[in-house]
Amino acid sequence: MTRQLISTLFYSVDGVASDPFRFQHDSFDADLAGLMTEAIGRIDDVVLGRVTYGEWAGYWPGHTGEDAGFAGFINGVRKHVASRTLSPQEITWSGASLIEGDLLEHVRALKAAEGGDIAVQGSLSVVRQLVEAGLIDALTLIIHPAIAGSGRSLFEGSPATRLRLINASSTQKGNVVAVYGPYRD
Repeated sequence: MTRQLISTLFYSVDGVASDPFRFQHDSFDADLAGLMTEAIGRIDDVVLGRVTYGEWAGYWPGHTGEDAGFAGFINGVRKHVASRTLSPQEITWSGASLIEGDLLEHVRALKAAEGGDIAVQGSLSVVRQLVEAGLIDALTLIIHPAIAGSGRSLFEGSPATRLRLINASSTQKGNVVAVYGPYRD
């Protein structure tokens, strides 16, 4: 059995996926914390885009506090960085390496290897490429009960792509958790 490639993104009602700290802080609840804790327990590898890598490599190493559980996870997991501009020498975060060559081929090889789930964290353009290629097995959109007003959508400029709903639920603070997979006839 191949490994599952998953991505979980915070989303606003108006379809914004960038900068979720602007709209999700007051609706993050125990249900979401449990969902995230369960998910990271199954993940052995993480794929990050260049921008997310840069932001997170500057923040998570050595981080403690209320997010210590996620910090322990993200600092300890194998990280694969998708970038056309970074060099291997610029990838300095422990456990991180540059994807050399084609992103889709690299992800297919990861999926074919032994191990737990592979997660794409943040990295909207990487998630978009992997969804369009049919490689994401579970795309979880956590739709917060908020309107961001501005920001990037996950699928700006994407071709029409059909997905199938795997599961949908809601949390105590009104978040909708919708899990999608590739459409298969």
